[in-house]
Amino acid sequence: MNAGRYSCDGELQGALFGMRREYYSDAIAAFFEKSPREILGELVQSGGVAGASIETTQTDAWLEQISILKSSLSAYRDSGKLYFEYSIPRLGKRIDVVAIIGPAIFVLEFKVGEKEFTSHAIDQVCDYALDLKNFHESSHDRLIAPVLIATKAKNVVPFVATTLQQDQLLLPIRSTAETLSDVIRDVLLFSDGVAINPREWEQGRYCPTPTIIEAAMALYSGHSVADISRSDASAINLTQTSEAISQIIHSSKESSHKSICFVTGVPGAGKTLVGLNIATQHIDKRNDLYSVFLSGNGPLVAILREALTRDKVRSEKERGRKMKKGVAMSEVKMFIQNVHHFRDECLIDVARPPIEHVALFDEAQRAWNLEQTTNFMLRKKKRPHFDQSEPEFLISCLDRHQDWAVVVCLVGGGQEINTGEAGISEWIDALMRSFPDWHIYVSSRLTESEYGAGRVLSVIESRPNVVVRDELHLAVSMRSFRAEHVSLLVKQLLDLDADARQTLLQITGRFPVVITRDLRKAKRWLKEHARGSERYGIVVSSQAQRLKPHAIDVKSPMDPIHWFLDGKDDVRSSYYLEDVATEFHVQGLEVDWACVVWDADFRHSDIGWEHWSFCGDRWNHIKKLERQTYLKNAYRVLLTRARQGMVIVVPEGDAADRTREQAFYDPTFDYLRSIGFTTI
Repeated sequence: MNAGRYSCDGELQGALFGMRREYYSDAIAAFFEKSPREILGELVQSGGVAGASIETTQTDAWLEQISILKSSLSAYRDSGKLYFEYSIPRLGKRIDVVAIIGPAIFVLEFKVGEKEFTSHAIDQVCDYALDLKNFHESSHDRLIAPVLIATKAKNVVPFVATTLQQDQLLLPIRSTAETLSDVIRDVLLFSDGVAINPREWEQGRYCPTPTIIEAAMALYSGHSVADISRSDASAINLTQTSEAISQIIHSSKESSHKSICFVTGVPGAGKTLVGLNIATQHIDKRNDLYSVFLSGNGPLVAILREALTRDKVRSEKERGRKMKKGVAMSEVKMFIQNVHHFRDECLIDVARPPIEHVALFDEAQRAWNLEQTTNFMLRKKKRPHFDQSEPEFLISCLDRHQDWAVVVCLVGGGQEINTGEAGISEWIDALMRSFPDWHIYVSSRLTESEYGAGRVLSVIESRPNVVVRDELHLAVSMRSFRAEHVSLLVKQLLDLDADARQTLLQITGRFPVVITRDLRKAKRWLKEHARGSERYGIVVSSQAQRLKPHAIDVKSPMDPIHWFLDGKDDVRSSYYLEDVATEFHVQGLEVDWACVVWDADFRHSDIGWEHWSFCGDRWNHIKKLERQTYLKNAYRVLLTRARQGMVIVVPEGDAADRTREQAFYDPTFDYLRSIGFTTI
């Protein structure tokens, strides 16, 4: 096993393994010695929630599963162990049965009474197996067989085969109740490994890396950040950062003072996850404590709200309770808000403090500067004399509290992608101008160039109540659990740093990145590599206006909620590879497999990167330095969205089309090839 690839420290042991992850487990021999009613009794006792009764349909399903397993496992009484209702915290789900038999791990999903093998159910059992393969330490290098059992299906011939990745995860196997014993036999014949010790397997650490959507749902439903995140020994981990912020909140409340924290992190390091975790932890309505997660990223807010609402309605339905979607959404809106809506509420009564004492601003460097805010207030709010930047006004809103307040600024490096985004220096300037009594807690890395705060930070070093803390920096990207150097590779690629070649060698084999001139090949590559419900999609720059010949129109309206949340049967979803997302849609979010289509707006040349904008019928040079930075950052965002792998498409160009000359594209492709990317 490559420990560096998936390693995590021991902090999760108490969170997850101090308690049973399953409702019932037994050696197969002991399972045969117990009656179905005895086993059912243990399942019911473990599965009850706060005294709630278990649905009769569930107990009937368990009895059916027990009967099938007793019939199918008679030849394996002395060779393993069973785990019923095995928890997968990252997905908020439970596997029906995990069976350790000889050298193999069987992930068994029962569809009691079903005659068909639906694509959704096939993806479901594959997702469970992938979770163990990727995130359960003692499952990484073991043969894993996902098996879907439709108990009423007929004439099914089991088929055992590996996936394209050749990583010992088998393709989902279709089985009936009668053929399950044959499936187990065939899988065991397929393996030549040594038998798994169930006790050692149980001790394996679960170190997940959820998407931000998965994380938000898990946190909102009561999991802690430790439950759903891995924790590398080499990184200042999410738990430490969350604890540091919690300490600052408690100290501010006890001492009745106001504080602001600046949390930094590389792309994908988990800044948003930290913000969501703090917001969920510090809500106590009985003691009048409210926290809010604020973001100016409209698509992110809309997607997270919709995902949490759908999940809440679904979970209530599973408990036998009905909840209207509007009711669920109203609860979610208290927890996650668009920063501009929060601002507008505070404009209604400029003296009254908001209900929240803790406000977390995601991507705080994207808040508006004075000019942008003043123009907006004049045009949209009819306030002609507004004289505060967005950071200054937002701090002033929390400053209205008579006792205490905490602002947490989550700061991304090189993420400004739109006109009027102030950068983090404006927050520091606002504190210096207007809030001398606030306590300031600063990440030790805020002085680095990509955060743009070095100039003003040097001014406040001598100011009282300024504390620098290492724990407020997240140094390792969590987005790609397969390779932590992807964000570094992208930075070097964009900075024309020759070290990119060496960094690429470090991730080769763990995080595939390939290049091509053919969009059709790229789409095929995505579909071949994605397994289960792993999400894939096409992302492009918002300035990529000459991709229309490839059926990519960045001006065509798309709904990011459908793109990110809907399934393979919805034409609006990312899976269809028809609608594309731009940097504005995907910032703060991620997909498992990304296709980045590179247009002529950002071109490589002998003198470095060239910045172009298509207007009317021609490309025009972008001369303004600020807009050049936005374009470079747009590609930084696009190239850091993938969790598991990426294909980059640089079109061939067309000699007959002066807006798509080959010379606009060939140097970019040649540059990528010179770094060492594999061409397909």
